[in-house]
Amino acid sequence: MSSSEPKKSAIDLINEAIADLESKLGLLSSEGSSYNQQESDNAPQGSHERPISRQSDVATPKKTDLQQEELAAICKLEIKVGKIIKVWVHPEADKLYCEEIDVGEESSRSIASGLRAHYTEEQMLGKHLLVVTNLKPRKLAGFVSNGMVLCAADDERAAVEFIEPPEGAKIGEIVHFEGLPKPEPTTASQVEKKKIFQQCAVDMRTTEDFVATW
Repeated sequence: MSSSEPKKSAIDLINEAIADLESKLGLLSSEGSSYNQQESDNAPQGSHERPISRQSDVATPKKTDLQQEELAAICKLEIKVGKIIKVWVHPEADKLYCEEIDVGEESSRSIASGLRAHYTEEQMLGKHLLVVTNLKPRKLAGFVSNGMVLCAADDERAAVEFIEPPEGAKIGEIVHFEGLPKPEPTTASQVEKKKIFQQCAVDMRTTEDFVATW
C-alpha cells in the first residue's frame, strides 16, 4: 500500500538535515540574524565627549555597506578646515553674510551664514574655521550656499562664535573626533535623506574649556 504523503526530493532532505543541525548547534536562522536598521540608527553612539582632532594619514580599508551603516553618524560628515577669503553683506537678507571660503578644493565655496549680529565683515575676513562640505547646496534668500560653517552658541544664542580648527591643521584637511574611526563621508544625498547632520547636531557640545566635542 503506497503512502499518502508525497515523496521528498533530495533537496528537501538536505534542507531538513541543515535545519536539524542548526537547531542542535543553537544557530540563528537568517530571519533571527537580520540587521535592524532603525535600532542601529537610534542606538547610543557611546561617549560623546570626543574632541575634534586632525585626521590621521593612515589608510583605512574600504568598508562594506553594513559597516558604513554602523559608523557613528559624525563619521559620515565631511568637516574641512577652511579660510574666509571674501565676505559681503547679503543684499536681500539683513541677518546674512555671503562668503567665499577656501577649503582646499579647485575653487572656493560660496556659503551664506547668519552671523551679521555677531561678527563684522573685518572680523570675518581671513578667519580660519570648520566647514561641513558634504551637504546639498541650498538657496538662502536667493543665494546658493554650498556648505555650512560650524559655530558654537550659548543657550540663549546671544553669543555665537566660530569653531576653530585644531592647532596646526591645514586648509582643506578633514578633521575627526578623538576615539572614533577616521571619517568615511557619505554623499550629500545620503546626508539629506538620512538626516545625518540633524543626528549629529543633537550631541555637538563644547566643554568648559571651549573645546568642541561630540
